[in-house]
Amino acid sequence: MKLFHISDLHIGKQLYAYSLREEQEDILHQIVEQAAIHRPDAILIAGDIYDKSVPSGEAYEIFDHFLNEIASLDPQIPVCMIAGNHDSALRLKYASSFLERQKIVVSTMIPTTEEEHLRKVILQDEYGEVAVYLLPFLKPGQARVLFPGQEITDYDMAVRKVLEREGIDFTKRNILVAHQFFVGGNGEVERCDSELMYLSVGGIDSVHTDMVEAFDYVALGHIHGEQPVGKAHIRYSGTPLKYSVSEEHHEKGITMVTLGEKGDSPKIERIPLRPLRDVCSLRGTLEKVIRSAEAHRDDYVSIVLTDETGLYRPKDQLDECFDRILEVRIENTRTMARMKQQEIENTQLSPLEAFREFYQMMNDQPMSEEEELELQQIIAKCDGSKEG
Repeated sequence: MKLFHISDLHIGKQLYAYSLREEQEDILHQIVEQAAIHRPDAILIAGDIYDKSVPSGEAYEIFDHFLNEIASLDPQIPVCMIAGNHDSALRLKYASSFLERQKIVVSTMIPTTEEEHLRKVILQDEYGEVAVYLLPFLKPGQARVLFPGQEITDYDMAVRKVLEREGIDFTKRNILVAHQFFVGGNGEVERCDSELMYLSVGGIDSVHTDMVEAFDYVALGHIHGEQPVGKAHIRYSGTPLKYSVSEEHHEKGITMVTLGEKGDSPKIERIPLRPLRDVCSLRGTLEKVIRSAEAHRDDYVSIVLTDETGLYRPKDQLDECFDRILEVRIENTRTMARMKQQEIENTQLSPLEAFREFYQMMNDQPMSEEEELELQQIIAKCDGSKEG
């Protein structure tokens, strides 16, 4: 059985102020073309279909066109998709019953009653059935609804209990499609700037892979770089496009998985996707960067200038050479010294002063007197516990 595994489409996303509609339409069409060539038995989409919980009309159009292209393939290829943390469960679920007539199955919520179970899709090949379990993004609070009276304190416990409840027969072939922050034994996962803001501080949202190792393949979404987690058959497919400068060295593509008989290791291959425009960073003097313009004129570029001497309107000069500049920064002896001094000043701030600055930056307004008083009490309590 051959499967396509993709995730984190983030339809509607912008790269800085630039719309990526053209790039997204092109890359989704490439996925359809590859499906027509390789004829997978199903396409698994592991969440974050849209970039925002309230997608724009344009984003809906892009995804609608993609699904129509997939549905028009003959014979039809089933699609199994789940909601990610960026998706609105209600909005993604819209017209799901109609989509199922086109072999497009959408799962957006975990069960909420004792009678309900995870959505399961049965596929068939020469070796028999393959059960595909769809586990949309979930939070501990959602799991507590399903397990009243039980203490579910973190994501790991929530996912573990939801899966254990299914009573899966692991003597048969099973696939899991999930959108969580899974980590292996060493806890290390390569992450990118475009996703870090959504990962909890301290790893409280992490889920250990030991609970899913018995599946024959685990199709993950959430992390933007393609990589295995703990075991080779537990994988993030990564995004189909580069959504931050930190992804500039990623090789984006489709993860193609071929399952054999029960007990056989799946064959995992990558089908490369080629973006209309690349995302890259350029570093050097203004003269050196301008010399590289011919190769990167149409790309999305982040530029760091290292000139020690003053420059006359460098951004204007760069605008004449590059069509899509994401940012221009200057890093030289003077700016580095200024940054170092700023770091020293920041380390001299008291906890209250540091949080006061952080609050102002995040909310564009100062804390109220009540909030300051409450924070002072928290800090005093923490200081007291340290002394104890």
